Amino acid sequence: MTSFAANVTYDHRALVIDGQRRVLISGSIHYPRSTPEMWPDLIQKSKDGGLDVIETYVFWNIHEPVRNQYDFEGRKDLINFVKLVGKAVLYAHIRIGPYVCAEWNYGGFPLWLHFIPGIEFRTDNEPFKAEMKRFTAKIVDMIKQENLYASQGGPVILSQIENEYGNGDIESRYGARAKPYVNWAASMATSLDTGVPWVMCQQPDAPAPTINTCNGFYCDQFKQNSDKTPKMWTENWTGWFLSFGGAVPYRPVEDIAFAVARFFQRGGIFQNYYMYHGGTNFGRTSGGPFIATSYDYDAPLDEYGLIRQPKWAHLKDLHKTIKLCEAAMVATDPTITSLGSNIEASVYKAGSQCAAFLANFGTQSDAAVNFNGNSYHLPPWSVSILPDCKNVAFNTAKINSVSTISTFVTQSPEADASGGSLSGWTSVNEPVGISSDNAFTKTGLLEQINTTADKSDYLWYSLSVTVKNDEPFLQDGSETVLHVESLGHVLHAFINGKLSGSGKGNSGNSKVTIEVPITLVPGENKLDLLSVTVGLQNYGAFFDLKGAGITGPVQLKGFKNGSIIDLSSKQWTYQVGLKGEELGLSNGGSSLWKSQTELPTNQPLIWYKANFDAPAGDTPLSMDFTGMGKGEAWVNGQSIGRFWPTYTASNGGCTDSCNYRGSYNSNKCLKKCGKPSQLLYHIPRSWLKSSGNVLVLFEEMGGNPTKLSFATREIQSVCSRVSEAHPLPIDMWDLEDDARKKAGPTLSLECPHPDQVISSIKFASFGTPQGTCGSFSHGRCRSGHALSVVKKACMGSKRCNLGVSIDVFGDPCIGVTKSLAVEASCT
Repeated sequence: MTSFAANVTYDHRALVIDGQRRVLISGSIHYPRSTPEMWPDLIQKSKDGGLDVIETYVFWNIHEPVRNQYDFEGRKDLINFVKLVGKAVLYAHIRIGPYVCAEWNYGGFPLWLHFIPGIEFRTDNEPFKAEMKRFTAKIVDMIKQENLYASQGGPVILSQIENEYGNGDIESRYGARAKPYVNWAASMATSLDTGVPWVMCQQPDAPAPTINTCNGFYCDQFKQNSDKTPKMWTENWTGWFLSFGGAVPYRPVEDIAFAVARFFQRGGIFQNYYMYHGGTNFGRTSGGPFIATSYDYDAPLDEYGLIRQPKWAHLKDLHKTIKLCEAAMVATDPTITSLGSNIEASVYKAGSQCAAFLANFGTQSDAAVNFNGNSYHLPPWSVSILPDCKNVAFNTAKINSVSTISTFVTQSPEADASGGSLSGWTSVNEPVGISSDNAFTKTGLLEQINTTADKSDYLWYSLSVTVKNDEPFLQDGSETVLHVESLGHVLHAFINGKLSGSGKGNSGNSKVTIEVPITLVPGENKLDLLSVTVGLQNYGAFFDLKGAGITGPVQLKGFKNGSIIDLSSKQWTYQVGLKGEELGLSNGGSSLWKSQTELPTNQPLIWYKANFDAPAGDTPLSMDFTGMGKGEAWVNGQSIGRFWPTYTASNGGCTDSCNYRGSYNSNKCLKKCGKPSQLLYHIPRSWLKSSGNVLVLFEEMGGNPTKLSFATREIQSVCSRVSEAHPLPIDMWDLEDDARKKAGPTLSLECPHPDQVISSIKFASFGTPQGTCGSFSHGRCRSGHALSVVKKACMGSKRCNLGVSIDVFGDPCIGVTKSLAVEASCT
């Protein structure tokens, strides 16, 4: 591994590494949300995208599932991940927390912590502090043992203790014991003697020497709590997380670039993308409740590790531009002046070094700006960066990079030449109600998390109800209604072994109430209620005390005669988990699997198993869960996560194209309204053998697994659109002034795969083309030569460059700023 041999300190202007102040660009990649086989590629693509630092949380609950029993294997191999970051000659920021939030189950805390006598989380509480210190010290010691801190010649330049405790009203709700806890956490961390600084994000009262940092969509207005610390941004949200039942959020890259440029314009020095690669919530790791299995986050590297264009490339150009300004930025604070309404200039000047940022943070109109005797044009909600205080190298609103249209191509469920068909279906019925020797009886209704300790999503509540012939429920044909109230998250009611009704909460309110008409018979009736969690709460003050399960009342109501029988305080029998979980059916073993002439479908509580060969190729693979209801899926014994394709997003609130101008929020840009929140589920290629793979599904609500199919990611088009008003490509910045003017704006096209070439030009127009990649159209003004010029320059090449000028294409409309738009295919 490369030796970094660094002394890391900080001052008011920057982190200081081996005596040098640095401007640092960072990105979050969470090691358990991808596979070790994916890590080197993710890290390399991050480096290629211009990152200096990889940031990750450390997830306590996966590392210590049982107290004092540790697991750092496979996807949990933190040390290997950090070593790979170092091997790529990148720095690492390890956010130990150990509370992480992260839309991760229980905020990253192991559930056993909850059962320690007298414990209270995240406050001045001795049992909690003892456990928090023990785990934090364990992680620090592991990093030290491998010489991974920069002070030992390793890549780790920063660590974080606690997480967003000072956010909103969280700290204040812990009252008088909050401040002593913050001070204790800071001193505990610094006493571990890592030789690198500690940060506390969103912590305005972070005590020295810890550094308070900012999280949010924008951090340009962030003020440090000390003039001795640098201005740092630990989470710039590149999108937002997906919830089951929600539409898919995305964030335009022009807005992200604007936010980053504004941060550096106003004195920022360290910026981290949350997420740079989001990945997948495998198994039962998603929190929430209701956080989906995909954690794509609209990040520059998508869930599957593929480059998302134009987001990745536009930010790469931004990073190159900011690095051109580094020498001036680290030397001094910016001088900030107003040049008019919503117009701001910042200048970093030290000796011969000069860099300037010009911002138009209005949302409506372009601005013509006079600066240093020159005139500059600023689109709304944009920042122009001038690394020499004179020439514009980059404008956040002008994308000068390739965009792509990619899609998952679904393969037919029937057999095909490439393999990938599911065959040999067998099934096992999950018993309704109590089937385990571990069942127990208690008076009254139990809260679910305290009962299951999150060993399973499932808890059965079972009761026998005896109905006499003269009961009002059986007279006059009166219908009975079963009324159940639950803290969440999902509830299924079975009467005499048959599903009578279900209910579900949502990400805004996890509580469930059902009122279902039921038919009771004279004599004994079996009432079985299956309560289901979908990831435990991960955020908020006292989030660990947020309950789940059926807390009542549970009532029988006479529909016509109004009589009510309350069953809440009866003797209930409980079973934690499913019989199939106890038997280990997810591994595909067991002699219970039965093949039937007709596979049972569209029935609740069924386990399914099938065999398949790995689909051909090495492109990322997913499974299309069309036809299934809700449950969990395993491939060769490894869980690909919870599936829930029947939970669709509401119809309102989506936009085809989202205006990046103006402040972003998590509901501003949404797609896939009225559609399943998640239909495709990632199957890592490294989990597969060439043949003889086993898929196991547990279907909770009812579905048809024969409709399942594999899908592979295919790039359909590469596009680019550049105007005469664009800066020239940042790679040409080093040219002399005359050569730069001659070069001018340039459109580049490049095939995404090394072995592809441009095989067709689907569209080319020079003039005033309209639309976006995949839907370009000619404007009123257009050159007659565009298609032939582009074909000649690009066909058969992996990459081509075209000058965007009237010298190349002629002038179809004098006095109008013209653009070149091209869509091509690669094969």
